[in-house]
Amino acid sequence: MPTQHPRIAILGHRVTDLNLVQLEHFTELGSLLAVAVFDVLLLDMPGPHAGRVLRTLRSQPSYRYRLIYCCRDQDGWCEALGDGACSVEASEIKARWDVWQERFSLLRQGPAPGRFESRVLAWLWLRDNAQVCALRDPEVPQHYRYPLLDALADSEQINSFAWLALMVQQDWLEEGVLVDRVRLCPDCGSGRLNFIDVCTECHALDIARQPSLHCFTCGHVGAQESFLKDGVLLCPNCLNRLRHIGSDYDRPMENYRCRACQAFFVDAEVQARCLDCGLSHTPDQLRAREVRDFRLTEAGRFRCRQEFSEHSGRHFGRLNLLGGKDFYDLLSWQILLARRYPPPAFSLIGLRFVNLAGTLSLLGEHRGHAFIDSLADRLKESVRETDRCSRSTEEFFWIMLPHTDAKGLECVKQRLSRVAELFSAPEVSDISLRVITLTAPQDLLDQEDGELLLARLASELE
Repeated sequence: MPTQHPRIAILGHRVTDLNLVQLEHFTELGSLLAVAVFDVLLLDMPGPHAGRVLRTLRSQPSYRYRLIYCCRDQDGWCEALGDGACSVEASEIKARWDVWQERFSLLRQGPAPGRFESRVLAWLWLRDNAQVCALRDPEVPQHYRYPLLDALADSEQINSFAWLALMVQQDWLEEGVLVDRVRLCPDCGSGRLNFIDVCTECHALDIARQPSLHCFTCGHVGAQESFLKDGVLLCPNCLNRLRHIGSDYDRPMENYRCRACQAFFVDAEVQARCLDCGLSHTPDQLRAREVRDFRLTEAGRFRCRQEFSEHSGRHFGRLNLLGGKDFYDLLSWQILLARRYPPPAFSLIGLRFVNLAGTLSLLGEHRGHAFIDSLADRLKESVRETDRCSRSTEEFFWIMLPHTDAKGLECVKQRLSRVAELFSAPEVSDISLRVITLTAPQDLLDQEDGELLLARLASELE
């Protein structure tokens, strides 16, 4: 259970306008790290200095997940690694800390997050509305970096963009605000590109804008200076005097001349030369990359509750719970088998626990987690060992029953009806259970795979 008041320390100058008492003050980072860890840390220093201190603190296991607020202006590092601006009211700081402490106590029940992805998901889960923020940094070849990933990577070599794409694919993270769109070298992946104009014929760099003339008599095109002879215009090729523009000559659109091959052309060819590897490419050969912020999905929050609590892991482990993509693939495979081969078929049950997410928020992390465990126990009584389950969101639960026809499905539905008995208590009475079922192949639509099937059933449960 959380203590009554968090231990708060200030690093930097003393903050005189905060309505807080019993604060400890430190002027140096070393002296702070030499004492016991504080629950909440306030950084009272200019933004760039606070950003450097945050980089050091987030790389320390003791302050990796702690609440750290910046009391002054914030730079990009502060926004990416901190918890926002500091409130002047002690009650607001304590309210935020109470939420954090409830989740952190669950985190400490199980083993400490050892894998990189578990550390990142834990950091996001401990905070409401936290994001993995992109930061523009000219020191990195791709122009952008993700400070949170760098701080939590420890000694691991992480490709941030590839890792984030993988997390989105696995439905643990979702894309947020589009920050920028950059072009990268297709060979080395660098974004340090120099766009140059070159000759369209020989691709030489030495080109210049130069006025030119076109003789109508012989069709010769050349530099304007080559037509000037003793103050009059003479074609250097046919020697005809050019008196009237439009009838004797005109000015062609080709205004560029290559000093290497003497070619004339309208527009130069654009090449992107990589300043890191030195290779040149046309603009359409460059790799476009969208730079976005990322946040935790509902499936990601559920995974954190499941992974960071030894009790939840035990209950849902017995339910043979599969991740979203694995369940989609398994369901698609079962659909192919049902269409190709004769029975026995399979059945699918979709459960929606309406208002479950809101009720869990009201109950708090501890009581809500205990309720989820009770719910898992009750579901376990109805699920066979050969069945496979998945949780697409907090409210949606799916059960796939292999070798089960419509008659067997009815038996399972009757057992599942006992789950609704859990919602009789006053604190969870707002939760209601909706059920939808399907038996393959007769209830399938044409060209429907596992993901489309679940999407259709989920819409019917709305």
